[in-house]
Amino acid sequence: MTEVAVFVGSLRKDSFSRKVAKALVRLTPSLSFNFLDIGKVSYFNQDLEDAPPADWVTLREAIARADAVLFVTAEYNRSVPGVLKNAIDVASRPYGKGALLNKPAGVVSTSIGAIGGFGANHHLRQSLSFLNMPVLAQPEAYIGNTGSLFDDAGELTNADTRKFLAEYGKAFTAHVKKCLDK
Repeated sequence: MTEVAVFVGSLRKDSFSRKVAKALVRLTPSLSFNFLDIGKVSYFNQDLEDAPPADWVTLREAIARADAVLFVTAEYNRSVPGVLKNAIDVASRPYGKGALLNKPAGVVSTSIGAIGGFGANHHLRQSLSFLNMPVLAQPEAYIGNTGSLFDDAGELTNADTRKFLAEYGKAFTAHVKKCLDK
């Protein structure tokens, strides 16, 4: 089965980004998903590249085993959270040989506001284009008003969002398969 590495750009256990990611995973049974713990990734420092820390190696190996990558992130200050950017920086090295290079990807941004993380979504796409990652273009996924989409148990209760995530999952699956068949 096609394996997808999942980056959730929020460390909070009950983050809305994590809830959206879990809902998307449940609605996309045709792929196998592996959530990566980016909170355990130490800060990138090029001075450490000759003898990378174990957490860098673990992250890079998990991505290397994956066929594709899914990013689900909140927006912090109209951009991606620092912890997500750090994980991408670590995974993108060594330059020209990083684990993310050329992997098919999907981007889903979230926000408690109405805009749905538009700034984070597009900043993230800029970084991924530098890594030559073919990113699913359509449908774009901006999940807004996330505070009203889940019940107390963390289950997605909004039917329109459920339908959208199911369609996104189908499109992402087709995108990954198309990229891998080339």
